[in-house]
Amino acid sequence: MTASENGWWLRALSLTWVSLFAAQLSAQTPDYQNPDLPFERRVADLLSRMTLEEKASQMQDVAPAIPRLGIPGYNWWNEALHGVARSGLATSFPQAIGLAATWDDSLIFRMATVISDEARAKHHEYVRQGSRERYQGLTFWSPNINLFRDPRWGRGQETYGEDPFLTGRLAATGR
Repeated sequence: MTASENGWWLRALSLTWVSLFAAQLSAQTPDYQNPDLPFERRVADLLSRMTLEEKASQMQDVAPAIPRLGIPGYNWWNEALHGVARSGLATSFPQAIGLAATWDDSLIFRMATVISDEARAKHHEYVRQGSRERYQGLTFWSPNINLFRDPRWGRGQETYGEDPFLTGRLAATGR
């Protein structure tokens, strides 16, 4: 066999091996880890692989890791009512009730964008460090879109006030 024939056979053999290896690898990837599949199919596949205990453990703010499925732990408790709270330095904005007085949904959208950018940067840094504690995730209990109709309620300053039209308009800003 000549050198060029050897090269051709070597390339053909390599291509065949790579194709078989890729097919084998693809067959081993669970549906829930395949971003090309529809979301609903991925969720159904993941839920079918989880035990009842694993599902129940995910229903609290501290969701433990499920190593056998490659799911990292996660803490669902975080707050960003007027800035990223309790997670180191961050920009602090006025409370929601003060912002609502401006009736400026574009201002509130820009503020929310700053908060989300800071939150994502902080979260990525925590993940890089391998930390998944409270106030380090990307799930925020805000905005508070309850109507503030009773001054005895201690969380009124977290709302956009008592006006349902204004509250709806400002809440829709964050979509």
